[in-house]
Amino acid sequence: MIDRLALDRRSVLRGAATGAAGLAFSGLFPAWAQTGSPGIRPQMQTLSGTDIRLAVGYSNFRVGGRSGHAVTINGTIPAPLIRLREGQDVRIAVTNTLEEDTSIHWHGLILPFQMDGVPGVSFPGIRPGETFVYEFPVRQSGTYWFHSHSGLQEQQGHYGPMIIDPAGADPVAYDREHVIVLSDWSFLHPHQIMHKLRQEAGYFNRQRMTLAGRLSGDPEHQMSAEDRRMWAEMRMDPTDILDVNGTTYTYLINGHGPQENWTGLFRPGERVRLRIINAGAMSIFNIRIPGLPMTVVSADGQDVRPVTVDEFQISAAETYDVIVTPTEDRAYTFVAEAMDRSGMGRATLAPRLGMTAAVPPLRDRPILTMRDMGMGGMDHGAHGGGMDHSAHGGSAPAASADEPAPMSHDMRDPRNAPQVDLNPGVDMIAPAPVDRTGDPGVGLDDVGHRVLTYRDLVSLRPNTDRRQPTRTVEVHLTGNMERFMWSFDGVRLSENPEPLRFERNERVRMRLINDTMMAHPIHIHGHFWELVNGHSGNQPFKHTVNVQPGGTVDLDLTADAPGDWAFHCHLLLHMHAGMMRVVKVRPMDGGAA
Repeated sequence: MIDRLALDRRSVLRGAATGAAGLAFSGLFPAWAQTGSPGIRPQMQTLSGTDIRLAVGYSNFRVGGRSGHAVTINGTIPAPLIRLREGQDVRIAVTNTLEEDTSIHWHGLILPFQMDGVPGVSFPGIRPGETFVYEFPVRQSGTYWFHSHSGLQEQQGHYGPMIIDPAGADPVAYDREHVIVLSDWSFLHPHQIMHKLRQEAGYFNRQRMTLAGRLSGDPEHQMSAEDRRMWAEMRMDPTDILDVNGTTYTYLINGHGPQENWTGLFRPGERVRLRIINAGAMSIFNIRIPGLPMTVVSADGQDVRPVTVDEFQISAAETYDVIVTPTEDRAYTFVAEAMDRSGMGRATLAPRLGMTAAVPPLRDRPILTMRDMGMGGMDHGAHGGGMDHSAHGGSAPAASADEPAPMSHDMRDPRNAPQVDLNPGVDMIAPAPVDRTGDPGVGLDDVGHRVLTYRDLVSLRPNTDRRQPTRTVEVHLTGNMERFMWSFDGVRLSENPEPLRFERNERVRMRLINDTMMAHPIHIHGHFWELVNGHSGNQPFKHTVNVQPGGTVDLDLTADAPGDWAFHCHLLLHMHAGMMRVVKVRPMDGGAA
């Protein structure tokens, strides 16, 4: 095995400190995020009620024995927990003490578009020294979060969790709950990270195949000569999984690094609800708790029929609620492994502070295949013999099992046409993309236990809008990986693309087609999609959908929220590079166009 710059997967994290050591840092964290937390309790200090005040400012943040410059809310990373109740009204006054503009976007909340918090789209932003009051009715329940939509502040610590309790009885029974916020921290300023990626898109990829590795017999470096030739001709790297990874990131759980080992407490036999939020700027995580199955009960704040798994992949900006029932008087390790296996976040669930469990080593890094290049619907035999396509489960999943009746798809209608602008910012168009909602995610096909897929998600409640979509709108996810250019349909936001336009209350199918070899978590503001996954009538609701490399996703949208809304990749640097558009829903209240 190669060194991987000291990321030795056989010894990483073995010397991690116990949870008791983390108490030294408790003053830097809000009460809910302090290690040794008994869970969210009524008496615990949270931000709640009808009037809440937040201040965005600069702070020093310390992790792994080093200090860095951060942008924080009320002086902590993550921010204090906001806890509301469905049906209430809330006023949240946000004061900007920075020397730059800021904002807060309430991720996944259904609210008036003027309160959505996206500078240049729904409001002008919050200037230094100013206070902006967000005021809106709380119309939903579940696990959500909030973060900056200004510059790259989200990467610097500007994020926090939000829980909204249901107005009536909660369909999920539990004895204790913990909020678990995943994030990625770098001592490099995000603008420096962006600069390095633009100079060399693979700057942070220290896991590339090498001649030395191939000669050493390392199985991770073995590939047929034909396949190597093909990858070289296409100027693609089969190890290019995450743009930014564990070579520069420290993966945090509730603001704690792996060595600080955040610990959440339980009593054996309790049903413990874990509200898991991926607030990572550029990270997709694989979540597992060795020895402890997880029952998924909510996705993106929306209740789903319980499904028990051993592992699941959570993309940037997604949330999942799971129930675990530890019956033994022992500790369990909570593992948040980066999708490319370059590092991990680690925490502990235990009956008592100071208990630890074994930390599993990092697993072998995944290798992309021709299927990830959008050749999932083609005969791979024509491409030469060396690549192992069986690693992705053999044949491609069937097309969507919930295809609607024939609909208008007039390519002359600019509302429908997927007009990909073929320019230097687009280095490939997937030749045969397929529906990959039945896949568990890059690298999880053969882990030997049950892994969640999008097809496992079934809405707990029937879908209220049973209308068939009247048209399909295709959006291609495009980019030039070598030049770190990202876009929709080949056009970056800075090039002023035409907004996506929807009639108010229109029922539309959106088809996202990933023409790139990277996974993209796509987020729509102000709405929830219904994920078309074969469960007609109970399609799960999602505000963020991870579109796998070379894959497609169909999403049914009821455009019932008038206004201007952001629509973008939630990998922060992809959005910043141009993978963003505006969605316009008209008419407005009062009939305004």
